[in-house]
Amino acid sequence: MLQKRMTYAKLQALVASTAVAQKELVAQQRRTDAQIAATNIQLAKTDAQLAKTDAQLAKTDAQLAKTDAQLAKTDAQLAKTDAQLAKTDAQLDRVSRKLDRLGELVGSISNNQGDMAEEFFYRSYLKNPVIGSMRFDTISRHLNTKKGNVEEEYDLVLINGDSLVVIEVKAKAHEKDLLVMVERKMPNFPILFKEFSHYRRFA
Repeated sequence: MLQKRMTYAKLQALVASTAVAQKELVAQQRRTDAQIAATNIQLAKTDAQLAKTDAQLAKTDAQLAKTDAQLAKTDAQLAKTDAQLAKTDAQLDRVSRKLDRLGELVGSISNNQGDMAEEFFYRSYLKNPVIGSMRFDTISRHLNTKKGNVEEEYDLVLINGDSLVVIEVKAKAHEKDLLVMVERKMPNFPILFKEFSHYRRFA
């Protein structure tokens, strides 16, 4: 009888232990379920964030595609502009060459006019070597010499016994030409031609 009671007590203890274990197991299961639920919520949030990120990436890709198309259009426009600039440069080059030729032609015409004017005055003074009340014995043309660093050319020089006149012939006179004559060429004359340093000089 004592043995049966001990067995029953063991059985009760076993049942109680099992009940405690069962209770702990249930509590653990609940904690696990709560953890799984929290994890599922976090995963759902992560999925939502990933979906949002995917949408943003898709939007960015679309924007990049639009930008690439715009860049391609800009490149085409730049290529067209470069072609137009090359064409314009070629036209400007042709115009520049024509202007250069025109400048040479005008320069030649101007030189010819200057030569003609000089020839006219030279022949006129050969025929009648008189200026005002002064008569001249000789007429020199293109009188050119150099001494040291001083070099000049004088178009026409009329000379008599005590006077000389220097004539600079220009097809079109400018104020600077007058200044050159007065400030440089006439003061240099007696330096270059000492034999006439005591002559009266007129320009």
